[in-house]
Amino acid sequence: MTRAFVFPGQGAQTIGMGKALADAYPEARRIFEEVDDALGEKLSALIWEGEQETLTLTQNAQPALMATSLAALRALEAEGISLSAASYVAGHSLGEYSALAAAGAISVADTARLLRIRGKAMQSAVPVGVGAMAALLGLDFAAAKDVADAAAQGEVCQAANDNDPAQVVVSGHKAAVERAVELAKSKGAKRAVMLPVSAPFHCALMAPAAEVMAEALAQVDIKSPAVPLIANVRAEAVTDPILIRNLLVEQVTGSVRWRESVEAMAAHGVTEVWEIGAGKALSGMVRRIAKEIECRAVGTPEDVAAAKAALNG
Repeated sequence: MTRAFVFPGQGAQTIGMGKALADAYPEARRIFEEVDDALGEKLSALIWEGEQETLTLTQNAQPALMATSLAALRALEAEGISLSAASYVAGHSLGEYSALAAAGAISVADTARLLRIRGKAMQSAVPVGVGAMAALLGLDFAAAKDVADAAAQGEVCQAANDNDPAQVVVSGHKAAVERAVELAKSKGAKRAVMLPVSAPFHCALMAPAAEVMAEALAQVDIKSPAVPLIANVRAEAVTDPILIRNLLVEQVTGSVRWRESVEAMAAHGVTEVWEIGAGKALSGMVRRIAKEIECRAVGTPEDVAAAKAALNG
């Protein structure tokens, strides 16, 4: 059994996530404490008792989701399941940072600080209302890219997330994205819907945020991950710290090539994917990309117990 651990991106956040893990496992609670200390605030209080609207702010959601993922990993470790149970790690957008922290490439404290910087930089790169994102359902990547190119009309409109064979997210100037929605419908998309996001992620409009991240990442020690990372913008396995640093900068404006990343895992012999942290969105995508891969979500103490039982046969 060749296994990959994957880590969710923005959108999976919910109030209360990780609380049961922190209550059941001191090791999981320590992750939340470490993130609180790194940020100089009680992010854990917001995650467990705050308002969904505040948690969803990019600068909060990103470190919060990472903390929840790492807490789930620590709970697995407490039950004797270490990262060595996986042959690869990967993450969707911000989840790539969680994957790198899980694999020991970046410290948890540095990862929390980087994600706070990343969240703020992505939010402030484009004035509210100028950009937008939309999900095109029922079109493959090539068709969605053609739609985005045709809708641009001198503005930015790019295929931002290649999530699975029938879900591509486009990102860019609001008017261009709205044109893409209408055009996608005429090209046979089952649905094309504007997304409730606060900024147009993973497109050229994020260039100011990429500059901020280049500066922030230059200050941080990055080691080779304990297992290879399937990188978002390359959809291939990487271990070199210098390359990883560069790819994290490129990722801000580049497409999240999730479909190709899962295909790469399958080509490397991965037969089982564990989604570590909040939600099950990635598991759904994986099933639609590679039906032969088994998926397991690990986000609660019950999930940890089930994973342990499955491994012990």
